[in-house]
Amino acid sequence: MRYAEAGYNLEIDLATGNIEKVETDPKLMELHLGGLGTDVKIHYDRVPPETQAFDPENLLIFSAGLLCGTPTFSANRMLVSTISPQTGLLCYPMAGGFWASELKYAGYDKVIMRNKSPKLVYIYINNDKVELRDAAHLKGKGALEVQDLIREELNEPDAQVSAIGLAGENRCFGASIEQSKSSASRGGAGAVMGDKNVKAIAVRGTKDIYLANGPEFMKQLKILADWIDHRNHNPLPNKNIMTIHTGVGSPQAMKIVDEKWHTQGFAWGNSRRRRKTFWNDEIEKQWTEVQTKALRRFISCFNCPQQCGALITHEDTPRYMAKCFSKLSYMFAAEIDEQGFNWEILEPAFQYGFDSFSTPQVLAMGVELRKDGIFTDEDWEGCPTDIAGTFFWLLDKMARREGRVGDLLADGCYGACRRLGLPEGKYDHNNIKKHEQMCVKLGMMDPLYYLMYATNEKVSITQMEGNWPQEPFREMADREEFVKDWPHLPDDRFKKWFLDWEPRGEFANPFYPTKEISAELVDWMEMLHNIDDALGICCGMGSFCLKPAYHIHNYTKFINAATGLNLDEDGLRKAVNRSRNLHRALQNRRGLRRKDEVPPKDHWKHRFPEYEYELLSYYYNFKGWNMDAIPTRKRLEELDLGYVADDLEKRGILKDDPDLIYVPNDNVSREESSIYLQDGQSDFYIPDDHVSRKEG
Repeated sequence: MRYAEAGYNLEIDLATGNIEKVETDPKLMELHLGGLGTDVKIHYDRVPPETQAFDPENLLIFSAGLLCGTPTFSANRMLVSTISPQTGLLCYPMAGGFWASELKYAGYDKVIMRNKSPKLVYIYINNDKVELRDAAHLKGKGALEVQDLIREELNEPDAQVSAIGLAGENRCFGASIEQSKSSASRGGAGAVMGDKNVKAIAVRGTKDIYLANGPEFMKQLKILADWIDHRNHNPLPNKNIMTIHTGVGSPQAMKIVDEKWHTQGFAWGNSRRRRKTFWNDEIEKQWTEVQTKALRRFISCFNCPQQCGALITHEDTPRYMAKCFSKLSYMFAAEIDEQGFNWEILEPAFQYGFDSFSTPQVLAMGVELRKDGIFTDEDWEGCPTDIAGTFFWLLDKMARREGRVGDLLADGCYGACRRLGLPEGKYDHNNIKKHEQMCVKLGMMDPLYYLMYATNEKVSITQMEGNWPQEPFREMADREEFVKDWPHLPDDRFKKWFLDWEPRGEFANPFYPTKEISAELVDWMEMLHNIDDALGICCGMGSFCLKPAYHIHNYTKFINAATGLNLDEDGLRKAVNRSRNLHRALQNRRGLRRKDEVPPKDHWKHRFPEYEYELLSYYYNFKGWNMDAIPTRKRLEELDLGYVADDLEKRGILKDDPDLIYVPNDNVSREESSIYLQDGQSDFYIPDDHVSRKEG
């Protein structure tokens, strides 16, 4: 009997219509756990490195994490992995909701699609019954609308449906996959789904998932429930941290109206400027009224005790389920102060199936290109004159790839600018590895965020940051109070690092945390995300928030009770590091090198090129990678990945080159930074005009 996992994958050849139920090797779960871990293994073994996103050989894999479908709180993440049309690298957007658990109840851990269907289809999975159904009547339908249409057609009101809209059908690089209250958004997986001619996947399951040790599992769940209840009734004081980090669960933006931290700290328009004095009592009152009126009810994902999403109806806008930070992203990009605009544009954006983080920046860039005359009057013919109307017009053009404007912008910021022959970084200035980042522009370089931005495979900072506060606390008394109850840390050294961390002076950014400390902190936070992504746990309960429910000291208790494994913390670290390094090697085969791991030039106003080079070099060394961002043979063999080292050497990627060995540079110049802050200004978002630097 298999525990926690279903033990079967569903293999579908879209070209021939052949469908196979394939039993998986239980050893893979021991080596890579599940979810992202086993996805990476499949892609490494089966997708040649020369394969591009829209090639038939590219796989599109829908996965449920190892603990999805079990009673594990918030283990509900559907992970979609494929080669990204945007970056050319492996992407793995995730969604919450109910789809992943339903797949497990149908008896499968993954749906693996290869090749392309000759006509538009949707996939219907009902336990052992699996069909490819004609979807011609669904062509052009919205990603939200089509979910209801399929349930009605199947007479299965409880079926869970993941679907694409026009953006996916037309292979827009920012196309998402919508399901229930959530979206699988980063990297354009929806475009690959459209290229394969799959409109949706509907699943209904009634089978059981087994636990190896039910009583022990429920004991650990009770302990976890008590912690969540404690945190819900005792939110962290927000004197030193932003509001959404005061509780557990995904950023509960739907329950929060106080957006001072976001609106004054994040950048508006094409990520060009911060509005440092935006928030005031009048704005807060106005937004409270609009948001309260729009909210119909709060909603949760499968088996989650929190309510992080919301059902929205704004005035005449049809109902839809809003997600996380999407409530601000279009408004920021359009530089519109009215929150109602965001509620209005989200509904068609979700119907089209667009990523709510990337798409607004693409639209803002389009407006900037028009302002600078790169888009002409002819291109802009028929566009409304007001900014709100312009955004709606551009969104529709882009979803349909209609006209020169729509077709260009559908390739995202990086792709559009290259096709236009524009200098790299002039308009697509907020990209890392060709992917639009969160709209943040800061003052002083932050070593932790430098490493997270540069090196994470998510290529999205919002799903890489984690359990470490985003800024130091000003008062030592507050720091001392914070570390008193912090059982989530790997060891007590971390507490001292936090106590020493200052907003200004010698123990402040950019040189503190030191490169040694930064490497450990970032590696720890990255490890937690990789655990969550293998288990299918929402990062809001584990790797993202402060003092979370899941952490390095209790993950193994749930894994062992669910699966029957006997993992200790070191064994868990090795398993996720094995998958992490295999993932890095896969990206290396696809061309990723150190030159690609650079945050945008204008991300921070104050940069330190020599120190940044040393910081990244040290981190690579800490990870067991060479100076070109490639895992060394020694590191790969430590993780039982000798076959990967052989492969990389055979391809000429991994080389025995003395220049790729880390040599510390003790002569890197340092500048002591004295940082003075405006009253009420977040330390992390340092006002550019309030930074002074003394030569060391």
